[in-house]
Amino acid sequence: MVRLTITLSDEHHRALKETAARRNTTIRRIIEESLDLYGVKTTESAAALVIAAAERSGLSDDDAMALAVEETRAERCR
Repeated sequence: MVRLTITLSDEHHRALKETAARRNTTIRRIIEESLDLYGVKTTESAAALVIAAAERSGLSDDDAMALAVEETRAERCR
């Protein structure tokens, strides 16, 4: 496991400590959960998710691309 030093405002540090105490957990766990919720993943982890989703979808590569293009265009028109 790697150590990381960060600089936080006193207000953020106090908020993290209070939240950890309220939840009966650690600051480290709160930060890890926040990273997970924010979608921070290693390249390998993200690639594994894409592969699993592709397998579950049952779509061919061409069909998946067509669907992605269609949904992207629809979103841009909103």
